Amino acid sequence: MTVLKVEGMSCNHCKMAVEKAVKAVAGVESVQVNLDKKEVVVNGSADRAQVAKAIEEAGYEVVG
Repeated sequence: MTVLKVEGMSCNHCKMAVEKAVKAVAGVESVQVNLDKKEVVVNGSADRAQVAKAIEEAGYEVVG
């Protein structure tokens, strides 16, 4: 399990955009976005750096 702190997510549209971007990364089995905690939880064998890159390319900032 990988947990990333992401800034800039504020609504369900943001949540769906991040989930779609992360699911496109090879090795991702599932993704859960928690808007209140500003967290993205990823399950699977995906590389953390690739997941972070996908989130940033979707327009959000990975801060941790």
